[in-house]
Amino acid sequence: MSSKVIFIGAGPGDPELLTVKGYKAIENADVIIYAGSLVNKEVLNHRKKDSEVHNSASLNLEEIIEIIKEAIENNKTIARVHTGDPSIYGAIGEQIRELRNNNIDYEIIPGVSSVFATAAALEAELTLPEISQTVIITRPEGRTPKPSGESLKSLASHNATMCIFLGIGMIDKVVSELKEEYSNDTPVAVVKKASWSDEFIVRGTLDTIAQKVKEANITKTAMIVVGDVLNPGDFTPSKLYDASFKHEYR
Repeated sequence: MSSKVIFIGAGPGDPELLTVKGYKAIENADVIIYAGSLVNKEVLNHRKKDSEVHNSASLNLEEIIEIIKEAIENNKTIARVHTGDPSIYGAIGEQIRELRNNNIDYEIIPGVSSVFATAAALEAELTLPEISQTVIITRPEGRTPKPSGESLKSLASHNATMCIFLGIGMIDKVVSELKEEYSNDTPVAVVKKASWSDEFIVRGTLDTIAQKVKEANITKTAMIVVGDVLNPGDFTPSKLYDASFKHEYR
């Protein structure tokens, strides 16, 4: 295998949700840099015994790039292991920019996002006919600024299914903004550590969820899902499996 950086989506937590391609890339890597504050270390259990492992939780961008450059100079393959899928809040854009500036080859292996592990934990389809056909993936504004048109209030105006990363620590603010557009009785679920052995689910409405989250002492590593798909009642089935519907993609 030629020397390069392989970005790997390690999945949401359950090591069995690592893709086969990601598994092989970790297995063959000479150097592994993994997001230790989020990635389940069990996904590294099959690595080579002599592989060099770095926890990026204690590294800044410059230090990560230096490790990569040294490995490339020594013709080594680097597995850069991110949680979930690296394309969503994975901070790979800035790393890729540096790799391009240094003429370092790379590839990206997608992973199972915590969005979908959360939906699975909730036993929910996020896109039900006539209820919601749109999923908004977002986060509240914190230390990382957001474009002005992407406030929670603005996005909530669509009344679509919304999956909110990194918002559990400011649950009161999140709920307050959402209530400006969703009704107070809109179903909400919070899933902590989706797919992990200690996964925990709290369900409620916009009126009750903040208090329930506080009572459960959930302060991080949780996804907030908002929308009527969580409690749809009766709904019109899709056309996909309608007896009279002919569809080449069924």
